[in-house]
Amino acid sequence: VQCLQHEPALGAFAPSGAMGVGLVAEGGSGGGGKHRMVAEQNVLKIEDAVNEACPWSGKPIAADSLTLYNGAVVGFCNPECRDKFARAIQGFEAALQARRVSRAGLEQ
Repeated sequence: VQCLQHEPALGAFAPSGAMGVGLVAEGGSGGGGKHRMVAEQNVLKIEDAVNEACPWSGKPIAADSLTLYNGAVVGFCNPECRDKFARAIQGFEAALQARRVSRAGLEQ
């Protein structure tokens, strides 16, 4: 589980298992508080998935292999395919950010 404040932005992708994740700030509103991750009450449901077949394997999706992407539930045939998707998204986001920095002339 990642702390969303301390991890690089992943665009609209939020890695998760079968359950959504939320960030809870502790220590008041001063901004210096600790953060902890908590499971949200809204469990991802296979019937909410926008797909029926895994985008990697073409096999049917499984309830334990769901994630959120751009606000939609996306299913995979197993957790390995879901995690492969997460790595791919992270790679694309890193490449896009590097390109933005380069084009803006902000390279150090």
